[in-house]
Amino acid sequence: MPTDGNSTSPLPLLPEGRFDGREAFGAIVRHALSAAAREGWKEIVFSDPDFADWPLGERASIEALQAWSASGRRFVLLAQRFDVIERGHARFVPWRRMWDHIIECRSAGKAVGAEAPSAIWTPTWFAHRVDPERCRGVCGADPRARRELREAIDESWRVGRPAFPASTLGL
Repeated sequence: MPTDGNSTSPLPLLPEGRFDGREAFGAIVRHALSAAAREGWKEIVFSDPDFADWPLGERASIEALQAWSASGRRFVLLAQRFDVIERGHARFVPWRRMWDHIIECRSAGKAVGAEAPSAIWTPTWFAHRVDPERCRGVCGADPRARRELREAIDESWRVGRPAFPASTLGL
């Protein structure tokens, strides 16, 4: 197991296997954000119909995103609607504004079959809530599962439209 380099305490590996429940899913999101900052992931994709169950507004989540943010990084958000983020994740909205240059947001729209999967995707790991209502899913590093999930996300992205702008300009 890897260590943090300054001590002999092991760093937790990313979760693998099935998960069940909101608390388990929230812990997976937090763990993924910490890993992204620690490991310097180049790309993170978050996809969900509305991000209502995600701990994006928590101080620890924003601190991890801030630590992860750097030049050459890319953060993709795909949702059916972003109003839940705007109302329910107060700390996330200003962070999104500040880091607009590395963030791309799209709404998957309402097309039949275009609902955004509930997932985290990275080039080396994924978490997929196959049953978002009950917060049940699977996570891991399996290349085939990662590729299939990315294809589903890309299809929703393709039929989507730009959304959740960092600012709104009026005349």
